[in-house]
Amino acid sequence: MKMLSLFATVLLSCLFCTNLTAQESVFQRPPKVIEDIVLAKQSPTTRVSENNQWAIQLERSYYRSLRKLAEPELKLAGMRINPNTFGASRQAEYTGVSLMHIATQKVTPVSGIPAGAVVKHAEFSPKDTEVILFVEENDGNYLYRFTTEEPVARRLSDRKVNMTSGGEIEWIDDHTFLTLLVPVGIGQPPAEPVVPSGPVIQESTGKSAPARTYQDLLKNPYDEDLFDYYFTTQLAAINTDGVREIGRPAIYGRLSASPDKSLLLYTTIQRPYSYQVPMYYFPQRTAVMDMDGKEVKELVSTPVNILPMGYDTASPYPRAHAWRADKPATLYWAEAQDGGDPRKNKVEYMDIVYQSAYPFDAPKQEVTRTVKRFAYILWNDDSFALMTEYTRADNRMKTWQIKPGSKEEAKLLIDLSMDDRYNNPGSPVTVKNEFGEQIVYTNKNKTELLMTSTGASPEGDMPFISQFSLKDKSNKIIWRSQAPYYETIMRVTDPARLQLITSRQSVTEPANLFIRDLKRKKATQITHFGNPYPGMEGVSKEKIFYKRADGVDLTATVYLPAGYDKAKDGPLPVLMWAYPREFRSAADAAQVRGSQYTFTNINYGSPVFWVLRGYCVMENVEMPIVSTSEDAEPNDNFVEQLTMNAEAAIKVISEMGVGDANRVAVGGHSYGAFMTANLLSHTKLFKAGIARSGAYNRTLTPFGFQAETRTYWEAPEVYYTMSPFSYANRLNGAILLIHGEMDNNSGTFPVQSERYFQALKGHGATTKYVVLPYESHGYAAEENILHMLYETDAWLEKYVK
Repeated sequence: MKMLSLFATVLLSCLFCTNLTAQESVFQRPPKVIEDIVLAKQSPTTRVSENNQWAIQLERSYYRSLRKLAEPELKLAGMRINPNTFGASRQAEYTGVSLMHIATQKVTPVSGIPAGAVVKHAEFSPKDTEVILFVEENDGNYLYRFTTEEPVARRLSDRKVNMTSGGEIEWIDDHTFLTLLVPVGIGQPPAEPVVPSGPVIQESTGKSAPARTYQDLLKNPYDEDLFDYYFTTQLAAINTDGVREIGRPAIYGRLSASPDKSLLLYTTIQRPYSYQVPMYYFPQRTAVMDMDGKEVKELVSTPVNILPMGYDTASPYPRAHAWRADKPATLYWAEAQDGGDPRKNKVEYMDIVYQSAYPFDAPKQEVTRTVKRFAYILWNDDSFALMTEYTRADNRMKTWQIKPGSKEEAKLLIDLSMDDRYNNPGSPVTVKNEFGEQIVYTNKNKTELLMTSTGASPEGDMPFISQFSLKDKSNKIIWRSQAPYYETIMRVTDPARLQLITSRQSVTEPANLFIRDLKRKKATQITHFGNPYPGMEGVSKEKIFYKRADGVDLTATVYLPAGYDKAKDGPLPVLMWAYPREFRSAADAAQVRGSQYTFTNINYGSPVFWVLRGYCVMENVEMPIVSTSEDAEPNDNFVEQLTMNAEAAIKVISEMGVGDANRVAVGGHSYGAFMTANLLSHTKLFKAGIARSGAYNRTLTPFGFQAETRTYWEAPEVYYTMSPFSYANRLNGAILLIHGEMDNNSGTFPVQSERYFQALKGHGATTKYVVLPYESHGYAAEENILHMLYETDAWLEKYVK
C-alpha cells in the first residue's frame, strides 16, 4: 500500500513548445470566487416517509480529504472496498441526520451518532415509526436505530455490517429486517504469498467470449482468496430483540423477500471466478429459502455470463427472477428463445415469461411472450398487468396490457422510440397493496391509468401528471409544471385524492419540497433551503435554440457575467462544455432536453465557475451523433457530425454578439473528454481544450464502447477514425489532460491519457498532463478538486482569455 506522504502531490508533465518538463508540485487553489462556490454548503438530502408525516434530512459531506481517500483499498472483481471496514470505499457519506415533522416543519437533530462517524444509508420502517441507519465508524459499519418519537440513535448490535456490495435492508415486518453481516469467527485476512506458487494461467478453448474493457478485476489466486474473505456475508434478521442468523455464510448477489414475507429469493456468487469480468458476471446460483434458511427450491445455476456482441443479447439461461407483487409467493422469470443471441438465431418470439407459485412443484405456467427482448412487468392482479419489451437494434420500446397467464391477446398501449421524449406518456403510478408491495394503480373499472412524466416539449421539460385511457390511449394532463418554475413529481402519495410531493425550483430559487393537493388546488412548502451561491447573484442564464448545417435542431444553456453589457463590453471569451450522444433519428436528436427554469447547481465538474471569471459559458451544448440511414450506425460519420455541432454552437454565440469566435475553449469529462480531443484534432475552431478522464485510443476498447456494439475487427476504420490518438500529429490548440490516478471506469484506464500525452508531446503539441492522486473516474478529495480547478483556470487564462 502506497503511503500518503509519497503521493500527497500532483504529478505534472507538461510541454511548452519544445521544452519538456516533468515535476511534482504542491497543491494549488483556484481564485477565491471559484473556491467560494465549490466549497459552498449544499442543501441536505431529504427523504419523506410513506405516510408523509416525517422527513429525514441527511447533511451531505464536504469533499473527502486526500488522507481519507488514501486509506487502504482493495480492488477485487470490479469492486473497491476498504478492508478495515468491510465496506465500499467510495460510497456517499453523510455527516449528520435530522428528523423533520412535516405538519409543524420542526427539525430536530438526531443525536447518538458517534463523533467522527459518517452515515452511509438511512431508511424508514414500513410503518414509518423508526429509522435504521448504517453508520461507518473507524473499525467497521454498524446498525443504528431511532424512532420518530425519540430521535436518539442507538446501536442495534455490536455485529459489523458487511457493506462490500453497498449494504441492503429487506423488511420482513414492522420492526424486523434482513441484512448482511460480517461472519463471526472470520479470522485474519489471507496472507499474501511471499513467492507465487506458480504462474497465472488463463486459457481459451475456442469458444467466443468477447468482453468490454473492465477494471479492478481478479488477477491471481490470492485475489480470489481475498474476494472470498471480504465478500462472504452472514444473512441475519435483526430487531431490538437481537440478531438471528439465517443459513450459512455466502457471497450474496441479491436478496428479495416474497410479498407475504415467508420466503426469500436469493442469488449467490459461485466459483470458478473469472479474471475477465466483474463479480456480477461470475457463476451464480439462484434459489428460494424459507426464513429459517432451509432451501425450498433451486431455480438455476449459471456459468460465467459473457454475452455475445451486438444488440439485444441476453443470457441463454432463465433470468430476471422476481416475485409477483400481487401474489403471496409466486415467482416469474424470462427465458430467451433465441439462445440470447438474436443475430444467430431468428425466432418469432425472443422471450417467454413464465411463473410458478409456492411450493413450486407444478409445471411452470406461461405468462406472456415477447417479440423483442423482455424488460419488466408491472403487476395489478390476474386480470391486468403491464408488460414492456424493447429492442436496442431499433431503439424502440413497447408496453402491452396483458391478462397474465391467459390466452387473451395482449393490447398494445405504447410504441415509441426510446429517444422520443415528446411522445412518451410517462410512467404508471403505483400504490402499495395488502402485502406492502407496489402495484399499478388503475380506476375501479381498469379503464384508466395515472401517469407521471418529465413532460418533454419544444419549450423544454414541463413535468406533468395525467390520466391515460386504456380504451383509446389518450393522455389527459391534469396538472403540469408552469413557468417560471421547474417542478418535478417526487411521489404520488394518494392517487385517488390526487395528492403529490413535488420538488420545485426556479432560476433564482433552489429546489424545495412541496405537498400538493390537486383537487383542493393547494400547495404547502415543506422545506425552505436558501441559495448556497450568493456570489452567482446577477449572472444571467438562457436556454438558446439553433440549428446545425444539416438542419438538426440544437440547444445549449448560456451563462453571462453579472453586469455584462455586450454593447459596452463586447464579445467574451467562450468556454463550451458538452457530452456527445448517439441517436437513431434526426427527429429524436432534435428534441429539446432539460428546462430553462432550473436552478444552477454547481458541482466540482461544472464549467459555470468561469462565468465568474469573465467568460461566456455554454453548458449542455448538444452534440448529437445521428444515424444517416437505416443501415448506418451513428458512429459511421462521428467526426463530421461532431464538427457540425461545434461549428453551429460557435456560430450562434458569435451571432448573438456575446461570444468571441476567435477565443473559444471546449471541454468535457469522460466521453466529453474524448469529444474534446477529437475536436482539437479535426478542426481549427478552438484555442484550447479541457479533457478530463477520457479515452483516446479506441483500439484499447476493442469489444465496443458507449453505444457502439461492433468490435474493432468488424469496423476497424471506425475505431481508427474516432481515436484522437490516431491524429496526435495534427492537434490544433492547447489541450489540458486531467485524469484520476485510480480511474475505475470501463475503458478510461489512466493509460489512455498517459499514452495520448506521450504521443502529443512526441509531435510537439502544446499540452499538459495532470494526474490526481488516488482519484477514480469521478473526483472526491478537496485538495484534488481545488487543484483541478486551479489548473483549468490557469489554462483558460493563458491560452484563451
